[in-house]
Amino acid sequence: MFIILLKYVKPLECIEELVPAHIEFLDRFYSEAKFIVSGRKNPRTGGVIVANARNEEEVWSIIKQDPFYIDGAAEYEVIEFVPTKYDSRFGCYVN
Repeated sequence: MFIILLKYVKPLECIEELVPAHIEFLDRFYSEAKFIVSGRKNPRTGGVIVANARNEEEVWSIIKQDPFYIDGAAEYEVIEFVPTKYDSRFGCYVN
């Protein structure tokens, strides 16, 4: 499991222009069961995605398809973690 942290490096006006394409990107990887949850940081300086992937290489291959990445509008940090305790409703993502 991975946490993907996005930090916007372009003004929000540029981010807003890319949001529709970014949403299509998110929808694609939700439909492929790669993304579990995502959203904006508060304050709006970037975003967070929780992803289920085989390895970090797969995560980066996904990130490189994000319009924010392609446009250079965001920087990314990938954190891998192993869920060891979780709410039972989350079990389908862990097992």
